[in-house]
Amino acid sequence: MNRLSLPSVVLLFSFVAPLNGDEVKIPVIKDGKAQVIKELEDSDYWIRHDLWVETEFDSDGDGRLDRMHVSVTRPTQTDTQSLKLPVIYNSSPYFAGTTGSDESYFWDVRQELGADPPKRSKAPSIERTGTRPIISKRHVNDWLPRGFVVVHSSAPGTGLSQGCPTVGDDPEALAPKAVIDWLCGRGKGFSDPLGGEPVEAYWCSGKVGMTGTSYNGTIPLAAATTGVEGLEVIIPVAPNTSYYHYYRSNGLVRHPGGFLGEDIDILYDYIHSGGNEQVREYCNCHVRDEQMKANQDRATGDYNDFWSSRDYLNRVDGVKAAVLMAHAFNDWNVVPEHSIRIYEALQKNGVPTALFMHQGGHGGPPPTEMMNRWFTRYLFDVENGVENDSKAWIVREGDKRTEPTEYADYPHPEAKDVTVYPVAGAPQRGALQLKPVQQPTTETLVDNFSFSGDALAQAEYTEHRLIYTTPKFTDAVHLSGTPRVKVRLACDQSAANLSVWLVSLPWNADKNAKITDNIITRGWADPQNIKSIRESEALVPGQFYDVEFDLQPDDQVIAKGQQIGLMIFSSDRDYTLHPTPGTKLTIDLQQTELTLPIVGGSLPLEKQ
Repeated sequence: MNRLSLPSVVLLFSFVAPLNGDEVKIPVIKDGKAQVIKELEDSDYWIRHDLWVETEFDSDGDGRLDRMHVSVTRPTQTDTQSLKLPVIYNSSPYFAGTTGSDESYFWDVRQELGADPPKRSKAPSIERTGTRPIISKRHVNDWLPRGFVVVHSSAPGTGLSQGCPTVGDDPEALAPKAVIDWLCGRGKGFSDPLGGEPVEAYWCSGKVGMTGTSYNGTIPLAAATTGVEGLEVIIPVAPNTSYYHYYRSNGLVRHPGGFLGEDIDILYDYIHSGGNEQVREYCNCHVRDEQMKANQDRATGDYNDFWSSRDYLNRVDGVKAAVLMAHAFNDWNVVPEHSIRIYEALQKNGVPTALFMHQGGHGGPPPTEMMNRWFTRYLFDVENGVENDSKAWIVREGDKRTEPTEYADYPHPEAKDVTVYPVAGAPQRGALQLKPVQQPTTETLVDNFSFSGDALAQAEYTEHRLIYTTPKFTDAVHLSGTPRVKVRLACDQSAANLSVWLVSLPWNADKNAKITDNIITRGWADPQNIKSIRESEALVPGQFYDVEFDLQPDDQVIAKGQQIGLMIFSSDRDYTLHPTPGTKLTIDLQQTELTLPIVGGSLPLEKQ
């Protein structure tokens, strides 16, 4: 039975002969960067065509190897002058459309901890968008005039690509690998999704770079972990490097910012724009329901083999390509640890790598000039010294994203851990000091998801959070690295959420407040997972436990006159599940501490 009912298609070209017979020199290099070439700027002289590349997997169970839909945009000179050029490649599950902003089929977060979640509604169907032969026009205007071919592909199970969306599993790495193999003359391309004439990438030099943002930034890293030959450089922007770290935190069910109630099966539905009805039913049953719903575990939030297989840190030893990581310290969708953990691992493995971080939210690529240096170095083999540049480029507060400050590395080489300790003050504000309190002291908070973290941080008096602040700084304090907390707590129930925020006070409530004015960083954990991230253990009511975990990495200068506040509370309205209010947490202040990575060590605090 033909399970993929697609119309017969042909290879399409947009081709115009050059204005004259003069040969065009590609590339033109100045200051180590590929320059725009006048003869390549006119889109009327670009060739556009699409095809299907055969992979090594059959994810939709139809007995045939899945084929990925690929589109190519290249200069006319690749034919008229037989030029072989490097490729900048972008792959995505979004090109053919998504379910949009409809959250009616998300999981209901109003559930008790440890309980099975309420059933969710069926996701709406995706109305596929996009016309052949163009999948996307992203990156074309930036890179084709500089002498690069630009290639796009739809991820498995999306658009006209065959297969199922497996969201982080092997096919999402093997699909771009197959495209790169084809670009480098090792794979098979065809003019049709079924059968068709062979198509060759005779215009490719055998060198490929990848880039993209968010999910489109995840796929370059996935491809790089395969070690595929010909993938020379990747620039992933805000990549999701672990789906556990995206949907969980330290054993706790935690949702990405702005998507309360989303989980990996929701993301599957969000992107599943490909396949006819029979293939769709197979994918929904065997991938979404039997793999994702059965293993994502919204009851306990525990780590398992399902999540492990979707963590690219476990595959990072396969990366051979040079890597320029890019992310934001205030990205609460794909939190910054996603890039920092990969950056640190690549450094240990000796992979050429650098880090660009800015102070905004989700997304935001490095400056084009910086990307150009990396693509020029590794795709045109121009010895521009990029591998000897500074390792960390961080946009300072108030600066433009295109004007990062250079640092020898991240964290700042002069950052040292400084531990501070809370002093009682509930239900108002307590203090933070450099020495532990001398007498045993406890304070209690009452969980209530009705109050947002923002409201709790601004409250002068509340039983729903504990907050401890440093004195006002007489000099600016530069944090660089990953703060860590240890909280000794007891609970009157067998389970509880634990949320920790670092805030900058006084709070700036102005509607035009900058993203860095209030929230410094955040973290979440499940006290039931202090012994094992893979297995929850019910809390004994009244018994104290030490819960120790990292907050999200940061690099921020806290201005003179501000204070750092450590806020401890239970359910985070915008990120965690919402159990019935009333759970009481008792915090032992003598055994609770916050470790801050401060440039210059303890001196900035000692001066207060």
